[in-house]
Amino acid sequence: MLSDEYRYKILKALQSNPDLSQRELAKCLGISLGKTNFCLKALIEKGLVKAGNFKKSDEKAKYLYLLTPKGIEDKALLTHQFLQRKLKEHEELALEIESLREEVANNMAESTQ
Repeated sequence: MLSDEYRYKILKALQSNPDLSQRELAKCLGISLGKTNFCLKALIEKGLVKAGNFKKSDEKAKYLYLLTPKGIEDKALLTHQFLQRKLKEHEELALEIESLREEVANNMAESTQ
């Protein structure tokens, strides 16, 4: 199953570097080559990515992965959702840090009495 997080990360990586090989993309994402292949196929089937074949100078076939207009729109939506999720996590962490600071301050005050 292709999660929103991987969909976002793959679309982001391909938009900035469409000639990434599947192996390079897998390494960049920290996932297996098989999972990368599965994810790319799913994105192509959804119409978010278009794969074009071209030849490199050493005559090996290579793909160029381009985001479709639908893929660019989907990435924008995912970016917004990702940002909202990270901002919420940041707020929760800030509250937890403040609570821990208060706890430490209270413990220090109690230990000096």
